[in-house]
Amino acid sequence: MQVGNIFIGSDYPIRIQTMANTDTNDIDASVDQARRCIEAGTELLRFTTQGIREVESLREIHAQVLTAVPLVADVHFNAEVADAAAQVVEAVRINPGNYSKDPSKLEARFVHLLDICREHETAIRIGVNHGSLSERMMDKYGDTPEGMVESVMEFLRIAVDHEFFDIVISVKASNTRVMVETVRLLVKTMHKEHMAFPLHLGVTEAGEGEDGRIKSAVGIGALLADGIGDTVRVSLSEAPENEIPVAQKLVDYFADEDSIRYDGSVVAEVLDNIGGNAEIRYTSYENEWDTFCLQAAAECGRLLWDYKATELTLVNPNFTESRLNFLSKDILQAARVRIYKTEYISCPGCGRTMFDLQKTVAEVKAATAHLTGLKIAVMGCIVNGPGEMADADYGYVGAGRDRISLYRGKECVLKNIPQEEAVKQLLKLINQQNN
Repeated sequence: MQVGNIFIGSDYPIRIQTMANTDTNDIDASVDQARRCIEAGTELLRFTTQGIREVESLREIHAQVLTAVPLVADVHFNAEVADAAAQVVEAVRINPGNYSKDPSKLEARFVHLLDICREHETAIRIGVNHGSLSERMMDKYGDTPEGMVESVMEFLRIAVDHEFFDIVISVKASNTRVMVETVRLLVKTMHKEHMAFPLHLGVTEAGEGEDGRIKSAVGIGALLADGIGDTVRVSLSEAPENEIPVAQKLVDYFADEDSIRYDGSVVAEVLDNIGGNAEIRYTSYENEWDTFCLQAAAECGRLLWDYKATELTLVNPNFTESRLNFLSKDILQAARVRIYKTEYISCPGCGRTMFDLQKTVAEVKAATAHLTGLKIAVMGCIVNGPGEMADADYGYVGAGRDRISLYRGKECVLKNIPQEEAVKQLLKLINQQNN
């Protein structure tokens, strides 16, 4: 398929992309960030597109970065906005979970978008995230990989019937195990129905720092090792230009003919594989810590799941045994094999985020660092926040300008409180529950 001036698919290199976190209507800031991302190596760049005002802002942004990289409009809820954006940029991302609540109207509405995209040579990304399924799919399948896949397939069948093929698909989750299982199921389902649309890979709400990089590498690496994936984004709660070199390292690693690739046989040494209780030794002499972390996480995710390993030993003479042991635990936790510490689920932020996400994540981590075994989510807005943090124990969700809502599980327990009180109130909520 073609998106602007690039091609995506099995005959082409894996494409790196990211998403701006500026206010789309702040054109100067958005163009400046776009240029930083382009300089860092992004090949596609997505912008939040809530309404027609943002579409017009995208028109100006597009004019200023034209020919550099294709732009993607990220649209939720409003089909008319998707129609308008498709006439301005190279691709439009829609979420089936909130595209149409009435199945009797879904096909006609989607076909209308297909016709616009065909006329303007615009591509479509169908993006389904764990926790953002429609009520109809939730009622039938629950919040499951099967429901996520069927949400995609419903739209793909319509597209195929109308001979529209410039579509890329993403099915994401913050839970790496769910993400990998869903993508694999989607590949099987498409194959069964004689489809082969390109796939975008990413672990959503991966977090920041080393934890976010390890979590992303575990999920993305498992699929790249399968030979699956046509575009990649590493979603970090950081400046978007920071995501690009991480994604590039993962892509380069699996593109290297000398790297380990799994084809159903175990290349690494698997010891004591009795009753599903295996120990994996992964051995490397990589001497750069950040690169070693990514490579180890990318290699081990698939082994941990496919060979039901429960122990992991990393061997590298360039680093201390203590440091390697901590990394082993982090990889096991990222793969949801064992939980050693609190897990932070945080989105990368976008134009809908109305508070300093990176600062807030740091504050939440500092306030809860003494806790273990919890999953705490920090989400920029209510569009996907409450749904995509569905398996978190507690959630901190942007509700408006400097306003926060706090969740216990899926229940909103404090609404629209001032941001300056939110971290203290979150800690109080956790303490009340645990005492």
